[in-house]
Amino acid sequence: MSKQRLDAAFQRVAEAGEKAFVPYIMAGDGGLDTLKEKILFLQEAGVTAIELGIPFSDPVADGPTIQEAGKRALAKGTSLKGVLQYLTEIKGDFSVPILLMTYINPVFKYGLENFVEDAQQAGVSGMIIPDLPIEQSDLIAPLMKKKDIALIQLATLTSPEERLKKIASESEGFLYAVTVNGITGARSKVNENLDMYLKRIKQYSKTPVLAGFGISTPEQVKEIGSTCDGVIVGSKIISLWDAGELEAIKALVQAAKE
Repeated sequence: MSKQRLDAAFQRVAEAGEKAFVPYIMAGDGGLDTLKEKILFLQEAGVTAIELGIPFSDPVADGPTIQEAGKRALAKGTSLKGVLQYLTEIKGDFSVPILLMTYINPVFKYGLENFVEDAQQAGVSGMIIPDLPIEQSDLIAPLMKKKDIALIQLATLTSPEERLKKIASESEGFLYAVTVNGITGARSKVNENLDMYLKRIKQYSKTPVLAGFGISTPEQVKEIGSTCDGVIVGSKIISLWDAGELEAIKALVQAAKE
Protein backbone atom coordinates (compact mmCIF):
# COMPACT_ATOMS: atom_id res chain seq x y z
CA MET A 1 0.00 0.00 0.00
CA SER A 2 3.03 2.28 0.26
CA LYS A 3 3.06 4.06 -3.09
CA GLN A 4 -0.74 3.99 -3.24
CA ARG A 5 -0.84 6.01 -0.02
CA LEU A 6 1.31 8.68 -1.67
CA ASP A 7 -0.76 8.71 -4.88
CA ALA A 8 -3.96 9.00 -2.84
CA ALA A 9 -2.54 11.96 -0.87
CA PHE A 10 -1.79 13.84 -4.09
CA GLN A 11 -5.22 13.02 -5.45
CA ARG A 12 -6.91 14.45 -2.34
CA VAL A 13 -4.93 17.69 -2.66
CA ALA A 14 -5.79 18.05 -6.36
CA GLU A 15 -9.50 17.35 -5.74
CA ALA A 16 -9.53 20.04 -3.04
CA GLY A 17 -8.06 22.55 -5.52
CA GLU A 18 -4.97 22.98 -3.32
CA LYS A 19 -1.24 22.54 -3.81
CA ALA A 20 0.84 19.79 -2.21
CA PHE A 21 3.19 20.72 0.62
CA VAL A 22 6.05 18.39 1.54
CA PRO A 23 8.31 19.46 4.42
CA TYR A 24 11.82 18.03 4.85
CA ILE A 25 13.03 17.08 8.31
CA MET A 26 16.26 15.35 9.34
CA ALA A 27 15.76 12.03 11.11
CA GLY A 28 17.56 12.02 14.44
CA ASP A 29 18.05 15.78 14.71
CA GLY A 30 17.27 16.31 18.40
CA GLY A 31 17.31 12.53 18.88
CA LEU A 32 15.35 9.82 17.09
CA ASP A 33 12.80 9.73 19.91
CA THR A 34 11.57 13.21 18.86
CA LEU A 35 10.66 12.00 15.34
CA LYS A 36 7.15 10.75 16.14
CA GLU A 37 6.24 14.10 17.73
CA LYS A 38 7.48 15.96 14.60
CA ILE A 39 5.60 13.66 12.21
CA LEU A 40 2.37 14.06 14.18
CA PHE A 41 2.75 17.85 14.33
CA LEU A 42 3.27 18.07 10.55
CA GLN A 43 0.40 15.65 9.86
CA GLU A 44 -1.89 17.78 12.04
CA ALA A 45 -0.71 20.92 10.19
CA GLY A 46 -2.00 19.35 6.96
CA VAL A 47 1.13 18.40 4.99
CA THR A 48 0.73 16.08 1.98
CA ALA A 49 3.75 13.88 2.76
CA ILE A 50 6.99 14.17 4.76
CA GLU A 51 10.48 13.94 3.30
CA LEU A 52 12.66 12.36 5.94
CA GLY A 53 16.39 12.94 5.54
CA ILE A 54 18.87 10.26 6.57
CA PRO A 55 22.04 11.82 8.00
CA PHE A 56 25.16 11.11 5.93
CA SER A 57 28.77 12.14 6.42
CA ASP A 58 29.34 13.32 2.81
CA PRO A 59 26.14 14.93 1.48
CA VAL A 60 26.42 16.41 -2.02
CA ALA A 61 23.10 18.24 -2.36
CA ASP A 62 22.64 19.64 1.14
CA GLY A 63 23.25 23.26 2.10
CA PRO A 64 24.61 24.45 5.47
CA THR A 65 21.34 24.22 7.44
CA ILE A 66 20.65 20.61 6.47
CA GLN A 67 24.34 19.65 6.82
CA GLU A 68 24.34 20.95 10.40
CA ALA A 69 21.11 19.04 11.14
CA GLY A 70 22.77 15.92 9.72
CA LYS A 71 25.84 16.42 11.93
CA ARG A 72 23.63 16.77 15.01
CA ALA A 73 21.76 13.59 14.06
CA LEU A 74 24.99 11.63 13.46
CA ALA A 75 26.31 12.83 16.83
CA LYS A 76 23.19 11.25 18.38
CA GLY A 77 24.10 7.93 16.71
CA THR A 78 21.36 8.03 14.05
CA SER A 79 21.74 5.40 11.32
CA LEU A 80 19.68 4.26 8.33
CA LYS A 81 18.93 0.95 10.03
CA GLY A 82 17.94 2.72 13.25
CA VAL A 83 15.56 5.06 11.40
CA LEU A 84 13.85 2.17 9.60
CA GLN A 85 13.50 0.20 12.84
CA TYR A 86 11.99 3.22 14.59
CA LEU A 87 9.55 3.88 11.73
CA THR A 88 8.50 0.22 11.84
CA GLU A 89 7.66 0.62 15.54
CA ILE A 90 5.63 3.84 15.15
CA LYS A 91 4.06 3.46 11.67
CA GLY A 92 0.67 2.61 13.13
CA ASP A 93 0.53 5.98 14.91
CA PHE A 94 0.31 8.17 11.79
CA SER A 95 -1.16 8.11 8.28
CA VAL A 96 0.89 10.72 6.38
CA PRO A 97 3.12 9.19 3.61
CA ILE A 98 6.84 9.09 4.46
CA LEU A 99 9.53 9.61 1.81
CA LEU A 100 13.14 8.78 2.61
CA MET A 101 15.89 11.04 1.29
CA THR A 102 19.19 9.20 1.39
CA TYR A 103 22.38 8.86 -0.61
CA ILE A 104 23.27 5.66 -2.45
CA ASN A 105 26.35 4.83 -0.32
CA PRO A 106 24.45 3.98 2.90
CA VAL A 107 21.99 1.95 0.78
CA PHE A 108 24.82 -0.11 -0.77
CA LYS A 109 26.31 -0.66 2.67
CA TYR A 110 22.91 -1.80 3.98
CA GLY A 111 22.43 -4.19 1.04
CA LEU A 112 19.93 -3.26 -1.68
CA GLU A 113 17.43 -6.07 -1.11
CA ASN A 114 17.55 -5.81 2.68
CA PHE A 115 17.14 -2.04 2.47
CA VAL A 116 14.06 -2.18 0.22
CA GLU A 117 12.55 -4.98 2.32
CA ASP A 118 13.06 -3.03 5.56
CA ALA A 119 11.78 0.20 3.97
CA GLN A 120 8.57 -1.59 3.02
CA GLN A 121 8.23 -2.98 6.56
CA ALA A 122 8.67 0.59 7.85
CA GLY A 123 5.78 1.80 5.65
CA VAL A 124 7.95 4.04 3.45
CA SER A 125 6.00 5.30 0.40
CA GLY A 126 8.82 6.71 -1.70
CA MET A 127 12.54 7.23 -2.03
CA ILE A 128 14.66 10.20 -3.13
CA ILE A 129 18.30 9.35 -3.89
CA PRO A 130 19.96 12.53 -5.25
CA ASP A 131 23.26 10.93 -6.27
CA LEU A 132 21.64 8.06 -8.20
CA PRO A 133 21.33 9.29 -11.82
CA ILE A 134 18.50 7.93 -13.91
CA GLU A 135 21.02 6.00 -16.04
CA GLN A 136 21.89 3.88 -12.97
CA SER A 137 18.41 3.70 -11.44
CA ASP A 138 18.01 0.06 -12.53
CA LEU A 139 20.31 -0.82 -9.62
CA ILE A 140 17.36 -0.47 -7.27
CA ALA A 141 14.21 0.49 -9.24
CA PRO A 142 13.05 -3.13 -9.98
CA LEU A 143 13.38 -4.05 -6.27
CA MET A 144 11.37 -0.99 -5.25
CA LYS A 145 8.69 -1.69 -7.84
CA LYS A 146 8.17 -5.17 -6.35
CA LYS A 147 7.64 -3.61 -2.92
CA ASP A 148 5.41 -0.79 -4.23
CA ILE A 149 7.79 2.02 -3.22
CA ALA A 150 8.05 5.04 -5.56
CA LEU A 151 11.49 6.02 -6.87
CA ILE A 152 11.22 9.80 -7.16
CA GLN A 153 13.37 11.38 -9.86
CA LEU A 154 14.99 14.82 -9.71
CA ALA A 155 15.08 17.26 -12.64
CA THR A 156 17.32 20.33 -12.67
CA LEU A 157 17.35 23.68 -14.43
CA THR A 158 20.30 22.46 -16.52
CA SER A 159 18.78 19.11 -17.58
CA PRO A 160 18.78 18.88 -21.41
CA GLU A 161 15.39 18.47 -23.10
CA GLU A 162 15.73 14.76 -23.95
CA ARG A 163 16.95 13.90 -20.47
CA LEU A 164 14.09 15.89 -18.97
CA LYS A 165 11.62 13.82 -21.01
CA LYS A 166 13.25 10.56 -19.84
CA ILE A 167 13.25 11.67 -16.18
CA ALA A 168 9.60 12.75 -16.47
CA SER A 169 8.56 9.47 -18.09
CA GLU A 170 10.24 7.32 -15.41
CA SER A 171 9.45 9.26 -12.23
CA GLU A 172 7.03 7.68 -9.77
CA GLY A 173 5.01 9.37 -7.01
CA PHE A 174 5.99 12.84 -8.17
CA LEU A 175 8.73 14.59 -10.11
CA TYR A 176 11.09 16.65 -7.93
CA ALA A 177 11.90 19.85 -9.83
CA VAL A 178 15.05 21.42 -8.37
CA THR A 179 14.52 25.17 -8.61
CA VAL A 180 18.11 26.42 -8.19
CA ASN A 181 21.54 25.61 -9.56
CA GLY A 182 23.36 24.46 -6.45
CA ILE A 183 22.69 23.11 -2.99
CA THR A 184 19.66 23.38 -0.71
CA GLY A 185 19.07 26.45 1.44
CA ALA A 186 16.57 29.29 1.93
CA ARG A 187 16.79 32.06 -0.68
CA SER A 188 15.20 35.48 -0.83
CA LYS A 189 14.52 35.52 -4.60
CA VAL A 190 12.96 33.09 -7.05
CA ASN A 191 14.90 32.22 -10.22
CA GLU A 192 13.49 34.28 -13.08
CA ASN A 193 13.49 31.30 -15.49
CA LEU A 194 11.57 29.12 -13.06
CA ASP A 195 8.12 29.68 -14.52
CA MET A 196 9.12 28.45 -18.00
CA TYR A 197 11.10 25.52 -16.56
CA LEU A 198 8.19 24.26 -14.44
CA LYS A 199 5.70 24.62 -17.28
CA ARG A 200 8.04 22.60 -19.50
CA ILE A 201 8.35 19.78 -16.96
CA LYS A 202 4.58 19.76 -16.38
CA GLN A 203 4.12 19.24 -20.10
CA TYR A 204 6.22 16.02 -19.99
CA SER A 205 5.37 14.58 -16.58
CA LYS A 206 2.75 11.92 -15.95
CA THR A 207 3.06 12.47 -12.18
CA PRO A 208 2.60 15.64 -10.09
CA VAL A 209 5.50 18.11 -10.32
CA LEU A 210 6.78 19.54 -7.01
CA ALA A 211 9.34 22.33 -6.79
CA GLY A 212 12.03 22.28 -4.13
CA PHE A 213 15.31 23.92 -2.99
CA GLY A 214 15.38 27.52 -1.80
CA ILE A 215 11.68 28.01 -0.95
CA SER A 216 11.40 29.83 2.37
CA THR A 217 8.32 32.11 2.62
CA PRO A 218 4.54 31.70 2.32
CA GLU A 219 4.70 34.13 -0.65
CA GLN A 220 7.20 31.86 -2.44
CA VAL A 221 5.05 28.82 -1.67
CA LYS A 222 2.10 30.54 -3.41
CA GLU A 223 4.13 32.00 -6.28
CA ILE A 224 6.00 28.81 -7.17
CA GLY A 225 3.03 26.57 -6.40
CA SER A 226 0.91 28.47 -8.91
CA THR A 227 3.01 27.01 -11.78
CA CYS A 228 3.24 23.40 -10.58
CA ASP A 229 1.49 20.90 -8.28
CA GLY A 230 3.17 21.80 -5.01
CA VAL A 231 6.37 22.57 -3.14
CA ILE A 232 9.02 20.99 -0.92
CA VAL A 233 10.49 23.08 1.90
CA GLY A 234 13.52 21.89 3.88
CA SER A 235 16.09 24.32 5.27
CA LYS A 236 13.44 26.82 6.37
CA ILE A 237 11.46 24.12 8.21
CA ILE A 238 14.61 23.05 10.07
CA SER A 239 15.50 26.67 10.96
CA LEU A 240 11.98 27.40 12.22
CA TRP A 241 11.94 24.19 14.28
CA ASP A 242 15.28 25.12 15.86
CA ALA A 243 13.87 28.54 16.75
CA GLY A 244 10.67 27.04 18.15
CA GLU A 245 8.57 28.95 15.60
CA LEU A 246 5.96 26.28 15.01
CA GLU A 247 3.24 28.76 14.00
CA ALA A 248 5.48 29.93 11.13
CA ILE A 249 5.72 26.31 9.94
CA LYS A 250 1.91 26.11 9.95
CA ALA A 251 1.78 29.35 7.92
CA LEU A 252 4.01 27.81 5.23
CA VAL A 253 1.76 24.74 5.02
CA GLN A 254 -1.37 26.90 4.95
CA ALA A 255 0.00 28.97 2.04
CA ALA A 256 -0.22 25.86 -0.18
CA LYS A 257 -3.94 25.61 0.56
CA GLU A 258 -4.81 29.20 -0.37
